[in-house]
Amino acid sequence: MGYTDDWESLMNGVFGPGGKLRYDVQKPPEKTGLPDLNAALLEQQKKLDEMLKKQNAALRGGTAQETLAQSRKMLEEMEADGLLAKGTAEVGQEHLGSFEGLAAEVKKTVLGQDAFVDGVVRAMRRPFVLGTEPPTARNVILLCGAPGTGRHFTLTETARCMAARGLLRSDRLAVMDLALYPGSGAEKLFLQDLYAALHAPGEIVVFEHYESCCPGFLKTLADLAVRGSAPLSSRYLVNKEGILVDAGTALAPGAVSRITPCGKYLVFFSRKGRAALADRFGAPFVSALGDVCETAPFAREDLAALAAQRLNALAAKVKARLGLTLAAGADVRDYVADQCSPQQGVAGLTACCDRMFRALSEYCLQTDAALTGTVSLTAREGGIDFALNGGEAQKLFDLLPAAYTGAVEEIKKELNSLVGLGPVKEYVFGLADNLEVQQRRAAAGRKTASLSMHMIFTGNPGTGKTTIARLVAKYLKAIGALKGGQLVEVSRGDLVGRYTGHTAPLTNSVIESALGGVLFIDEAYSLYRGEQDSFGLEAIDTLVKGMEDHRDELVVILAGYTREMEHFLTANSGLASRFPNRIEFPDYTAAELLDITHRLAEGRGYQLDESCNAPLLGYYQRRQAQDARTAGNGRLARNTLEKAIFHQSRRLVAEPAAALDVILPGDLELEEE
Repeated sequence: MGYTDDWESLMNGVFGPGGKLRYDVQKPPEKTGLPDLNAALLEQQKKLDEMLKKQNAALRGGTAQETLAQSRKMLEEMEADGLLAKGTAEVGQEHLGSFEGLAAEVKKTVLGQDAFVDGVVRAMRRPFVLGTEPPTARNVILLCGAPGTGRHFTLTETARCMAARGLLRSDRLAVMDLALYPGSGAEKLFLQDLYAALHAPGEIVVFEHYESCCPGFLKTLADLAVRGSAPLSSRYLVNKEGILVDAGTALAPGAVSRITPCGKYLVFFSRKGRAALADRFGAPFVSALGDVCETAPFAREDLAALAAQRLNALAAKVKARLGLTLAAGADVRDYVADQCSPQQGVAGLTACCDRMFRALSEYCLQTDAALTGTVSLTAREGGIDFALNGGEAQKLFDLLPAAYTGAVEEIKKELNSLVGLGPVKEYVFGLADNLEVQQRRAAAGRKTASLSMHMIFTGNPGTGKTTIARLVAKYLKAIGALKGGQLVEVSRGDLVGRYTGHTAPLTNSVIESALGGVLFIDEAYSLYRGEQDSFGLEAIDTLVKGMEDHRDELVVILAGYTREMEHFLTANSGLASRFPNRIEFPDYTAAELLDITHRLAEGRGYQLDESCNAPLLGYYQRRQAQDARTAGNGRLARNTLEKAIFHQSRRLVAEPAAALDVILPGDLELEEE
């Protein structure tokens, strides 16, 4: 009896031709008339045991062992090619088709979240116990908790282990980022992506960032969970590539009128729990949830275990890539564990180990000779030291190229060089002080307070609002408060659409482009032209929502005239509360305008004769006293200088021997306007 033929027969008996499960796990036994999957797999295991016993009796021991080894190797090769889930070759016969010991298996790689792992495994097992009626969802699951607490990793590892045991046909996850569909204009794209995700090879569909999705699309997802299908408002067809396309008014056979969950797990990720979900999806959707699993904050011992896990992986990588043996003690483990933050979670541990590897790689790249031996790491306050083969200790992270910061001192110097604006400078420099204190608190293991840096700049024209906004973007990047530091400067035309359904996607695209930096909206009051301005109100509402969704990734600065901005802040009830930092830019004094005029002239290669000071000072005093707003502040100084340069040119034509760079009182045009 040939072993290969029997093996193929066995696999076809369990999974069916082509590797498809013979039994429909979505229907309970009483519905299908077939035995359940677990019982079928166990029965096939018994047959496999009997077959192997007969083979062992009929064949020599060495030949049988060689055949089994070849079969195991075949499974390992299929794993390597991605045809089987990782770990399939190691699954014991007693675990095939069974949930027994699955949670313990997942906990080998997912550390510090035992209760969460138990909940996820229970959620995945639920349809196997209760049964489901296709094409309804197999289960609707909410996985919630703080970022970096292992939500995604737990689901991925559970799916991998289930696929290795034959409980899932594939460990693939189809992921939909709902933030990509913020407005109704993305309806066709949303439906195409949803249809593709539900018909993808995997049996799990993941939905992320529902908070940023168009409410109408959330209704479609709620229908999938509650009713088992979602009707389509238009006629759609599935083309040859399997893509859902709008059929328009054409009468075509095979039109798709509704979307179904295709009997898959629908998994929603969120930082928040049931209550927030109910606010967006409605109470019926929350009632349809089969399981809600929430991660817990990591205990200190859990972080230590996770840090040790990451360091072990780092040691293996250093050995494989650099040929060096890594040695680190409990001090390094604790240093890595301390990199867990409320914003990153355990991702901070991984980032720290990645940084260590890059630094060690840089050390190896500094010489063309092959390095061997042991690299010893030791922790100190503020960093890690390393020594090769017992040599002199060096600072590890000093090997990395210095990150571009935008030159803090140069920016401070540029800010200080601006005339006036004392209160504004004091506030901006105070941001660095707050950031430094919070970093010291984090290093000491204390809780940190995130500072809202959204700002409103108000003041008369020409008081330096735009100039300061540009420097603030550079400064926040330089002190490490922002990842990017870019300044995206927009006005009403960049945010408000030209037709219904255009504004929200347009505003969201602007917000996306500014993530990591500063979004500066000049003359922001122009967004609100009264209660009848529906497009402007939609832009404001979208902006407020985007600020909340990306509160740790974006700084928004609004600028405008004082009176108009006060009216603008009434456009949305949540707008004023989003901007705790309101900075009034004072009008320039006459002396400051004179100083500005001298600096502008110097920048253009001119100089004002001393006799110009008195008439200019008197002129600026009169204009500012009359109405600083209409005078223009800094613009008044610039316009005055430009007129003087024009009149000087005419004078120099008549006086060829006169100095080309000196402006005299006669060149000034100081008549009242």
